[in-house]
Amino acid sequence: MHQGNVKWFSDQKGFGFIEADGITGDVFAHFSAIVKDGYRSLKEGARVEFELIQGEKGYSAQNIVALASAGSSTGGEDGGATAGP
Repeated sequence: MHQGNVKWFSDQKGFGFIEADGITGDVFAHFSAIVKDGYRSLKEGARVEFELIQGEKGYSAQNIVALASAGSSTGGEDGGATAGP
């Protein structure tokens, strides 16, 4: 598993990019790869863990899980994945 920070994510487009630790270049993140019940999205700057896939067009992330914030005092904090209305 790899870790990184969400560079940006567009709810309207359903995708964004992750800046992965130790990887040159951005990693594509599609909403369908986010592991979360309900509405799947990521917050800019959120820390995430994911499986890295090398494709013809570059890297993409699979099984993306938002990690709890370092300053979080509750275990239930989602860390960066958001639930929609």
